Amino acid sequence: MSDALHDKIPSFGNKGQKTEAGLAGGAGALLGNSNRTAFETVIIALVAVVIIGGAELLIRLFEVPLYILPPPSAIGSALITEWPFLWPHLVTTICELLIGFSIGASIGFILAAVITQFPFAEKIITPYILLLVTTPMLALVPLLVLRFGFGWEPRIIAVALASGPMVMINSATGFRRVDLAKIALAKSFGASTFQIFTKIRIPMAMPMIMVGLMIGSIFGLLTTVGAEMVGGAEGLGNRLNYYSSMIRMPQFFAVIVLLATIGISIYVIFFQIGKKWTSWES
Repeated sequence: MSDALHDKIPSFGNKGQKTEAGLAGGAGALLGNSNRTAFETVIIALVAVVIIGGAELLIRLFEVPLYILPPPSAIGSALITEWPFLWPHLVTTICELLIGFSIGASIGFILAAVITQFPFAEKIITPYILLLVTTPMLALVPLLVLRFGFGWEPRIIAVALASGPMVMINSATGFRRVDLAKIALAKSFGASTFQIFTKIRIPMAMPMIMVGLMIGSIFGLLTTVGAEMVGGAEGLGNRLNYYSSMIRMPQFFAVIVLLATIGISIYVIFFQIGKKWTSWES
C-alpha cells in the first residue's frame, strides 16, 4: 500500500489522545484505573472496614432489635449457616438469568442490526420496543404463570422481555455512530454490506453494545428476583419472601448480600470483556 493511500485511510483512534478502552468514563474510573496506587487501594479497604465496623458498633450501641436491622456480624454468620440451603436457590436464580438474558440479548442484537440497516423496519418495530421498555415486566408475571405454570418459563420470558430492549437500544445507538467516511472507504474497495457490518459497524459499535449488555443483564437480574418473589417457588427472590415473612432479618440481608455480589460480578465481567474487545479505542 502506497504512503499516499495509507495517509487517506481514517484511523480508528484519536491521534495524540490516549483514552481508556472500556465501556464508559465512569466505568473506567471505578474499575479500569490502572494508575491506582497501593496507598489508594489501602484507603479504599480502610473505608470499607470503617463502614462495616461503624455499622456493627452503632447497631450494638443503640441496641437495635435484630428483627429490624441485624449487625454485619449476624448477617455474615447467617450467610455461612444458611449457605447449604441458599446454594440451590442461588443456582436457580443464576440459571434463569443466564437463559433469559441470552435469549433477550440475542433477539435485541438482531433487531438492532435490522432496524439500522432497514429504516422501514425501524418504523414498524420501534413502537413495540418502546412499549416493552415502558411496561414493567413484573406486571406480566402473574399472567405468564397462569399460562406456563410455576416453573422457570414465566421468569425466563420476563427476563428476556426486560433485557432485550436494553441491548437493542444501545446496540442500535452504537451502529448509528459509525464514521461514514470509513464505510465509504470500504465501499470504494468493493466491500459488501455484510462485510461492512461485521468488519466496521460491529467493532466500532462494540463499546455501546457492551454497555447495552451490562444494562440488560442488570435489568434481567432485577426482573429475575422480582419474578421469583411474585410467582416463584424457588430462587433467591423466593427466599426473600420466606425470610421476611418469618422475620428472619439476618438471613434476609444475607440474601441481599448474595444479590449484590451477583450484580457486582456482572459489572466486573462485562467491564473486563469490554476492555478486551474495545482495545482498539486506545
